[in-house]
Amino acid sequence: MSAPRAEGAVRSDGKGRPPHPGLVLAVACLCQTMVVLDLTVVNVALPSIRSDLGFDANGLQWVVNAYNLTFGGLLLLGGRLADLAGPRRAAVLGLGLFGLTSLLGGLARGPGELVAARAVQGVSGALLLPVGLTVITTTFAEGPARHRALAVWGAVAGAGGAAGVLLGGMLTEYLNWRWTLFVNVPIVVVVIPLAVACLSDPRPPRRRRLDVTGAVLVTAAMTVLVYTMVRTDVHAWGSPHTLGGFVLAALLACAFVAVERRAAVPLVRLSVLRTRSLSVAALITFLISGSQFGAFYFVSLYLQGVLGYSPVGTGLAFVPFSIGVVSATVVAHRVLPRFGPRPPLIAGLMLAAAGMTWLSAIGPHGGYLADFLGPSLLTAAGIGLCMVTTAAVGIADVAPEEAGLASGLLNSARQCGGSIGLAVLVTAATATIHQQADPATSAALTEGYTRAFLIGGLLMTTAALIAATLLPRRLAPPR
Repeated sequence: MSAPRAEGAVRSDGKGRPPHPGLVLAVACLCQTMVVLDLTVVNVALPSIRSDLGFDANGLQWVVNAYNLTFGGLLLLGGRLADLAGPRRAAVLGLGLFGLTSLLGGLARGPGELVAARAVQGVSGALLLPVGLTVITTTFAEGPARHRALAVWGAVAGAGGAAGVLLGGMLTEYLNWRWTLFVNVPIVVVVIPLAVACLSDPRPPRRRRLDVTGAVLVTAAMTVLVYTMVRTDVHAWGSPHTLGGFVLAALLACAFVAVERRAAVPLVRLSVLRTRSLSVAALITFLISGSQFGAFYFVSLYLQGVLGYSPVGTGLAFVPFSIGVVSATVVAHRVLPRFGPRPPLIAGLMLAAAGMTWLSAIGPHGGYLADFLGPSLLTAAGIGLCMVTTAAVGIADVAPEEAGLASGLLNSARQCGGSIGLAVLVTAATATIHQQADPATSAALTEGYTRAFLIGGLLMTTAALIAATLLPRRLAPPR
C-alpha cells in the first residue's frame, strides 16, 4: 500500500519541517508488527514450549499472560513517556529493550526464566507500541489522510499476525521454539536506525516526574485479578482465597484512582475518561481482545493437540484468517468516512460473534474445512472491520499533546482485556475438561475448548450491544 498523502494533512514536527509521512508510517507499522508478530509466534509454539520446559496445563498460559500483564499495566506509562520524552526516544528505548529480552527469553532453561523474560519483554512492548498511534495522530490530521494511515497500520498488523503464525510454525518445526523469540533481534537491528532517522522529538525532554507509583498500582491490580481468576480451577469462586484476591485487586485499583487524583503529573488524567468516544472505544477494545486472545490460544491447542497438526500446518491454517483481517481493514477504511463508526463496528462485532459461536461446533474428529476455515474467515472479517474503526473512534476527539495517553489507554485495554479474557476462558475450559469422565481424551479437551469459544462469542455480542447504544454516530470534526 502506498503511504497516505493529502494537502494540509501532514503536521509539522515542531521545527518547521514536516516529517516524511511514508517513513513515519513505516516506523509506526514496524513497531506494531513487532509486537503482533511476537504474540502470534509464541502462540503457535506453546505446545513445544510446554513439552520442552515442563509447563503444566494451567501454567502454560503465563507464557502469554506474563507478557500481557506488564504490557497492559505499563502501556499507560509508555504512552505518557511518548508524550513527554518524544516518540523517537521512546521508540529507541523500547526497541533496544525488546531485542534484549527476546534474546534472554530464547535462552531460557526453565519455566521461571521464560516467564520472567516475557514479563520484562512486556515492559519493553509498553514503551514501544504507543509510538505507533502517537505518531499517526500527530503526523496526520483528522480526516481522510488519518483514516488511510490507520487502514495501512491496521492492515500491516493483520499481515504481521499472518507472518507470525506461519513463521512461528516454520521456526518451531524446522529449528526450535527458541527461534520464535530470537527472530526479534535482527528486526530490532534494522528498525532502530530507521526510527532515529525519521522520527523527531519536537520538544526538548522535560524534567517532569513520571507517575511510577500509579503504574505499579495498576499493574499489581491487574496481576492479582488475573491470578485470582486463573486459580479458580483449584479454589472455588466463593472460597476465601478467591474472594480475598478480588478484594485485594479492588483495593489496589482504588489506590490507583486515589494516586491519580493527587499526582502532579498523573499517569491517567482521569477527566480524559469523560471523553465519550475514547472511553467507549476502550471498553469495546477490551471485550474484543478478551475474546480474540482466548480464541487464538485454544485454536492453536485444538489444531495441534486434538487434530494432530504440525506447527507448520497450524501456521498455514491461520493464514486465511490473517488475510481476511487485512482485507476487512481495507473495507473498513472505505466505509468509515461514508457511514460513520457505528455500522461497520456493529456489523464487525456481530460477524465475529457468529464466527466464535460457529467455532464452538468443533469435534474431536473435525476437519479443517468444516470446523475451522469457515468460522475463522467469518471471525476475521468481523475483527478486521473493528480494528480501524475502534482506533479511529478512540483518537478522534483527543488533543495532539495527549495522543500518547489515548494510545496507551486503547492499547492497555487491548492487552488487559486479552489477559483477563484468556484467564476466564482457560478457567472455564479447564473446569469443563475436569468434569468429563476421562479428562485426557480428545473428546474431553474439545468439550473444554467449545465452552471457551461460546464465552468468546458472548463477549463479542456484548461489545456489539455497547456499540449500538453508546457509540456516537459520527466522528468528531477535524481539529
